[in-house]
Amino acid sequence: MNYPFKFFNKKSLLKSLLLLPLFTSFLPFQLNPAKAAYEFQWDTDSGYKRLKWHQTRSQKNAKNKIFFFLKSRNRKTGLLSLNIKFPEKLKSSIKSKNISFCKVNIGGFDSKTRCLQNIPSDIELDHKNNSVNILPFSPIPTSKDSYAIVLKIINPQRSGLYQFHSFGKSSGNVPISSYIGSWTIKIDQL
Repeated sequence: MNYPFKFFNKKSLLKSLLLLPLFTSFLPFQLNPAKAAYEFQWDTDSGYKRLKWHQTRSQKNAKNKIFFFLKSRNRKTGLLSLNIKFPEKLKSSIKSKNISFCKVNIGGFDSKTRCLQNIPSDIELDHKNNSVNILPFSPIPTSKDSYAIVLKIINPQRSGLYQFHSFGKSSGNVPISSYIGSWTIKIDQL
């Protein structure tokens, strides 16, 4: 009698059945893509300042909440107003009712990122210049507190890096508008 699967004998089949659970225990059941902590700039201009941010979801077409942080070290003077330039690709999904400005607790190991107190302000959306103007009713002081611009959007359909630039008008005898820094948001493929 000629068997087509002659290379499977009882001894090797028994060994593989006994060792299979041992080898499968080393395989991960959930594969998570590695999230790199590196950010790079193509144009390494000395005037570029990287600011911290936090987002709730990074997948494309997902509802996302982004916190753009303004820490005390990013504000050398008090601020009368803020101007945020956003990318062209996000023009349609940004609405003024989904933008807020607040004093923030920056999350870490044992706490969540959340707004502590909303700062009353006027928010003007300028689609022609791709920018948002935030005018707080009282100037933002140069205290140790951290502030955040909170943006609720639906992520774009294209994955990639999206850069937001911030400018602030200083409070003082002569209000001068100057560059504060930039946030580079990453939208993932998945």
